[in-house]
Amino acid sequence: MRRRSENEKTPTVIIRKIREAILDEVFTPGDWLPELDLAAKFQVSRSPIREALLVLEGEGTVVTEPRRGARVRPLSTKETLDIGEIRLDLIVFAVKAAYRHLSPPDFDLAYQLAEQITRSNSAKEQFESNHRFWDIIFQASRRPVRREIFRQIEDRTTRYYPLTLRLFPDPKTRPKQREVLIEYYRKGKVDEALLAFKSGYFEVVHRIIDHLEA
Repeated sequence: MRRRSENEKTPTVIIRKIREAILDEVFTPGDWLPELDLAAKFQVSRSPIREALLVLEGEGTVVTEPRRGARVRPLSTKETLDIGEIRLDLIVFAVKAAYRHLSPPDFDLAYQLAEQITRSNSAKEQFESNHRFWDIIFQASRRPVRREIFRQIEDRTTRYYPLTLRLFPDPKTRPKQREVLIEYYRKGKVDEALLAFKSGYFEVVHRIIDHLEA
């Protein structure tokens, strides 16, 4: 029990808890994250809080202002477009490189996760399932550095999940870019899979940008 208690105080665990709080909208973009408040909330000292905030700042989830502290980075159209373009470049490469290394069970699991993402109304569940979905493909691409970069970008998108759920509240009408990707992909139609994926992908990106510009 003592070891478990100590493990719960590590910066890695604090990062996960802050990320979950963002997904649950306990913390929203622009909110300040005072170290003392976080230490009290998570029942830890300020040291792991400070370390966690430094990591989150490095990945772009929080921003630190001199003499004011850290806050959840606000959403922006420029960031949305940059992330959208960088993610897509990495996805296209991974999809092309991974195909010959994927097994039928891999496709089955990926499709199940894609369906789960589409029907879920939980930002946390969507976030976790999305990580698992892309891990299948990026692991099979056998390019660990690209996989690591993609994972970092995915972590940075944490702040966008609650907004995306509000923009697409009905699971029946949400873009199904991951499902159509796998439907074509498992048949060996890689180019068609990517083309179909891009359609739904850009629908989400442009909807977010339109909302932020409104």
